[in-house]
Amino acid sequence: MKKKVKALICIVVVIVVAAAAAYGLKALHEKYIYDTYPLKYSTEIEAASEKYGVDKYLIYGIIKTESNFDPNAVSSAGAIGLMQITPDTFEWIQTYYVDGEYEDYTVDDLYNSGINIDYGTNILSVLLDMYGNEDTAVCAYNAGVGHVNSWLKDKEYSDDGKTLKTVPFEETENYRHIVQQNKSCYNRLYNDNKE
Repeated sequence: MKKKVKALICIVVVIVVAAAAAYGLKALHEKYIYDTYPLKYSTEIEAASEKYGVDKYLIYGIIKTESNFDPNAVSSAGAIGLMQITPDTFEWIQTYYVDGEYEDYTVDDLYNSGINIDYGTNILSVLLDMYGNEDTAVCAYNAGVGHVNSWLKDKEYSDDGKTLKTVPFEETENYRHIVQQNKSCYNRLYNDNKE
């Protein structure tokens, strides 16, 4: 009888150790996931989301894709900061601000995370209004309005002139999928409605 009890205790101990190990791995996995998709700059993102009516998880998805949260990032095309805004786009979006609202910011101010997020979110807001479609707006954020407008006029890329069925630039095609994947991850990890 004692051997059976000892054997049973050994089995229980093995199960408990295995469960603890599995839980430990799960905890490490979750830590990795949350570290990979951080909520950096949440105050600035929440404020910009509310100000411009843009989904905060889309903003996180763009920042994760564009700079991986590096406020000093500069692309080979000269795009600056968290949301990778080019000087030309910076000047273009200033026309959408009410007089004086942007306080005479310069391109160098795009290294400031709050200013960069505000401008980048304003760009997203304008593109979302312009196209009425998040996927098309994300493509325009990457490739530019001129390219997207020409694709929408081409039956090879758009059936209705409003949405893109395919994208001729591989970079933009990959970009839109990565942004949506990042947005989806943020939504699954942090969605306020799941509490």
